[in-house]
Order: sequence, then C-alpha cells, then structure tokens
Amino acid sequence: MTSCHIGRFFYYNFADIRDHKKFPKQEIKRDTNLSYWHLPTSKPTDQQLLIQDLGNWDELPVDQYVARRKTVAFLILKGDSLLYEGYYNGYDSSAVIPVFSVAKSYISALVGIALEKGIFESLDDSITKYIPEFRDKSLESITLRNLLEMRSGLDYKEKYNSPFADMAKYYYGRNLRKYITKLKLAQTPDTQYDYQSVNTLLLGLALENVTKRNPALLLEEWIWQPAGMQYDASWSFDSKKHKTIKAFCCINLRATDLARFGLLYKDKGKYRDQQIIPEQWIEKSLEITNDSRDSGGYPYAMHWRSLPDGSFFAKGVLGQYLYVDPSRDIVIVRLGKSADKLDWIAFFREIAAKIQP
Repeated sequence: MTSCHIGRFFYYNFADIRDHKKFPKQEIKRDTNLSYWHLPTSKPTDQQLLIQDLGNWDELPVDQYVARRKTVAFLILKGDSLLYEGYYNGYDSSAVIPVFSVAKSYISALVGIALEKGIFESLDDSITKYIPEFRDKSLESITLRNLLEMRSGLDYKEKYNSPFADMAKYYYGRNLRKYITKLKLAQTPDTQYDYQSVNTLLLGLALENVTKRNPALLLEEWIWQPAGMQYDASWSFDSKKHKTIKAFCCINLRATDLARFGLLYKDKGKYRDQQIIPEQWIEKSLEITNDSRDSGGYPYAMHWRSLPDGSFFAKGVLGQYLYVDPSRDIVIVRLGKSADKLDWIAFFREIAAKIQP
C-alpha cells in the first residue's frame, strides 16, 4: 500500500507535526564561520511579568492559554530581542518542527532575490519560459505573478481530507515533476483567487530549472547563511530517486530561526548592514493589489497575508504562524500540533497591541 500516494495517505493519514521524519530531505546548513544572529533574551522574571501584563484569556495567563491550545512553541520578539520564549507539550528549544505552508513565504523571498539577480526577467514572464516540459500549451498564459498571487487558474484541488485529491498526490507522491506534466487550466489566469500549493511547487521548479540548484540550496546560499541563522534546517523532497523539493511546504527548523526570518522581513530585508532580501521586493510582495482573500478573510498578496494596518503573516497547516507587525516592532511565532480552531491572528494582534512601546 505504501508504494503509492493513496496507500501512504491511509497509512500516515493527515499531516502532523512529526512529518519531517517521514520524508527524505535536503539539509540546509548554517554558516559555521559566521557568528549567528543573537537574540537577547529577557530574564525569566521579566518574561513572567510580561505574561501577567498581557492579561488573562479564558481565565488563564497567556502562557497557559497557548499551551492548552496545542501549542509547542510560542515566541514574542520586540526589536531584535526575545521578550518571551515558551515551549509546551513535550517540546523544547531544540525541537525541529515542520512549518508546512509557511515555506511558501520563503519561496516568495527567493523569487524576489532571483528577480534582482536577473535570473527571472519579470513577474510577467510565462511560467513555460522556465518550465518548458509542460505538455498543455494553454499554460503559457500563466505568469510568475499569477502563481505568487494564487490566481493561476489551474485545475487543481487543494482538499486535505481526501486521498484522491491533488493535494494528497503532491504531498505523499514520489515524482512531482511527472505530476506537473498533466496540469491543465480550469479558467483564465488572474480571474480569481484559488489557494493551490501546486503554484508554489511550480515557482520552486522554475527556480531550480534556471539556477540548476534546488530551493533548499538557494535558501542556504541566499538567505540562511548570510542572515546568520543559528541552526541547520532541512527541506523535504518527494523521493530519494527524484529529489524534487516540496516547495509548497516542508521546511523543518527551530522556532528561533523562524523568528529570525520574521525579523529579516520586519527590518526590510537587511541584516548587519547587508541587504539579504531586496527591500523593494518586500514592499511589492506584501502590497494588497486585488480582491484575493484567504479562507479566514485575510488579504492574500504574494505568498504572504497582508493586513491594511501594515502587519502581515505566513501560515501553515496545524496552526504554524509567523506574524510581523513592523509599526509596533513586533514578531510573533506560534507552532503547534493543531490550530485548535482559534483565530490566531486576532489573538496576535491583541497581544501586540498590549506590549509597551
């Protein structure tokens, strides 16, 4: 049964927080010759005072409240400092955790860097310019911009609860490059928003085709090492035979390094006076330009959700979140075993508003 994606769906069932152990992966190495991005940490007494100042939620202080909500890591940063760092439900700071679709925002960053380097000429380039193996010529009408904005018009079903949906095939399948050759259009590109993980996969494949390096190696070279990430990470791929990175998900990392990625965006792409991600790209990729809204009603930009107040976030299944509020100089990370049916963004916004300037 495990020889096909349907069998693996029934064997493993739905995605869970241990999925980084199920798939082969490409290592993402930190730069051991560069001092890592140090995050000053508040004293335990100061952290507890902060928790008290944030008030009670369902008659519980914040740390107990988030722990009850199936959280495994919860970090609050102001400036470049950790105001609060908590781990729960059997996890600690050494835990490697899959961030699922938060990986899409890393792909967005890589696309922005590729544009600046001239590797991609324009967001309005056809995807077939970079993935010539498509069989359906109508896919020529899909641009890089359409993919980033989830407005490609592809015939693809994102459903997570069916072994026969496209998502199960792409998540558990072992030959992603073969699957994309069968893609077809369902409607004219840029007609409407439709969240489809295959869009991000195509961006990852375009990056790999043109650079001859997979997204994990590009992330290591362009962001992970120059931005001083503290630990090694990894990115899962489809099989040991094909080694196609699952660009739409499956970066596996520690919570503090996810926070560093958030700080990089908060600081407009700069670390130690080095521009890692182009500032112009960060602004462009977060801009609300159309009527796209995710399932929670939040505006969807280029692989980020952007809010009218200038805050933005990346989101993954099971309630993996990276929330950034530049106006308040705040970054919040929440990783968990389940989203637990909570509107985490509303929660983060209330928390951020309570933190003293």
